[in-house]
Amino acid sequence: MPRSSVPPPASFAPPLGALLRQYAAGSALTCEPVDQGLLNRGYRLCTTRGRYFLKHHFDPETADPVAIARQHRATQRLADLGVPVAPPLTGTDGRTVAVVGGHAYALHPWIDGRHRHGGQLSTEQCTRLGALLGVVHASLERVMPAQGGVTTQRADGGGSADDRSSDAGPADRAEGAVEGADPARGADPADTFALIDRLLAEVRRHRPSDAFDELARHRLLERRALLERHADRRPPQGGSVGWVHGDFHPFNLLYRDGEPAAIVDWDRLGVHPRAEEAVRAAVIFFVRPLGTLDLTKVRAYARAYRRAAGATPSELTAAVHRVWWERLNDFWILRWHYERGDTRADPQFPAASALAVWWTREYESVCEAFAG
Repeated sequence: MPRSSVPPPASFAPPLGALLRQYAAGSALTCEPVDQGLLNRGYRLCTTRGRYFLKHHFDPETADPVAIARQHRATQRLADLGVPVAPPLTGTDGRTVAVVGGHAYALHPWIDGRHRHGGQLSTEQCTRLGALLGVVHASLERVMPAQGGVTTQRADGGGSADDRSSDAGPADRAEGAVEGADPARGADPADTFALIDRLLAEVRRHRPSDAFDELARHRLLERRALLERHADRRPPQGGSVGWVHGDFHPFNLLYRDGEPAAIVDWDRLGVHPRAEEAVRAAVIFFVRPLGTLDLTKVRAYARAYRRAAGATPSELTAAVHRVWWERLNDFWILRWHYERGDTRADPQFPAASALAVWWTREYESVCEAFAG
């Protein structure tokens, strides 16, 4: 999952009085932090007028009130089409974003539900999951501006030089992307080799050495060998682009009674290759603890996605290649651990690092599962 900043300290408390006055939402009874999530901060809020989800937009990449309002308009339009989302409430000033003390907040209705990973979904539920993402992509195409009015982010990471639409959002870059990578083609192996060397030096310097260091060293050396063998497979430019959720994974989908109740966290809404989002989502949902994919569930999911989104098998095959290459060059967890001293993503590393190796070995089977 693309991740790019550190949330506020646990001691941070939202200014409830000022916020609730802006929303005429009564007086606070309880306010409990929601633990899940690596970026923005959320709270389960109970007031004299009901239950809410309070979101503190802390991530500096996505905390711009104008961008947040754009996301809010998108979710309201999707809700009007029957897509399961949770649009924010409107404040007394007619806005959905409240800025207090320089911080941006939004108040949403509380949605009862639970998160489910792919291992908790039946094959039929996997089919419905793929269809849901296909409906999201098709619906965004209906409710968002034509792509001719959108310019995505420059390769140097800067903002758009020509953003002609009030609803146009810059494309985010994956956290694991190597510096200098061309986003149209993916990472350059030469840059990845340099990053691997830098991370290996960080591993050697860490004292006392522990089991994480040992695994990191093993995977870095293993990945370097894989890239040496496959360096000539850097993908060409990406495929068909369109508006996407941008971060579709189990923690951003709530289930109730076995059915999707709400897709949440639209901070990464933007214009990107749609089929790549479908592949990334499947890889996150259906990865097993040992770093393999449940290809039976992937196949059911992908068939439903293609039907709902109007995507072709060849689009999915090309997307598989690009996301495989992305994962082969992806070290965001190690960069968090060694360069930031942030260990919250460490539990994901064993499966994520093993997946790149398994995927390379089973490349053809993975392509067939997405396109068959």
